[in-house]
Amino acid sequence: MTAVAPASASKSGAGPAIAAILVISAAASLFLFWLIYVHPAAAASGDYAFLPAMNAVFNGLAATALLVGYTFIRAHRIRQHRASMMTAFVFSTLFLVGYIAHHALHGDVRYPVGAAFRTFYLWLLASHIILAVVALPMVLVTFFFSLSGRIPQHRKIARFTFPIWLYVSVTGVVTYVMLRLAQG
Repeated sequence: MTAVAPASASKSGAGPAIAAILVISAAASLFLFWLIYVHPAAAASGDYAFLPAMNAVFNGLAATALLVGYTFIRAHRIRQHRASMMTAFVFSTLFLVGYIAHHALHGDVRYPVGAAFRTFYLWLLASHIILAVVALPMVLVTFFFSLSGRIPQHRKIARFTFPIWLYVSVTGVVTYVMLRLAQG
């Protein structure tokens, strides 16, 4: 029995690249799950206590670059749009590196049980995590289509990638602020 690739991927010859992106994204998500929920933290010191704040800044900068890129594409300023989206990608990548470092060193940080807005925080965090897992392959596929000159496919998926990526970036900042306020 042979597997049939989606029509849009097979027509454009992008099937192997998209499959590789999906495998890499799944591996990255599984690694992060293992790092956060299975692997014990390496240290309990506060030597790198700045990482969560730095990660929130990277998320905020990624969200800003996304919004700037959106305004550029609406104005048909392609070169500036591409630069803004590359900038958002770099900030998101820096966030991911800092996120991995923080969780490798300090493990998971929990919202205090008796703190206000805990239910809202947990709901927001859950939606953030789920959509972050979804966003990773979508961002990579969207970039693949753009960088390989497949602009019609890029436009189709970017309509969905943009709001998800923006939501993940913004909620990353909001959950950080909520957690810090709850911790006092």
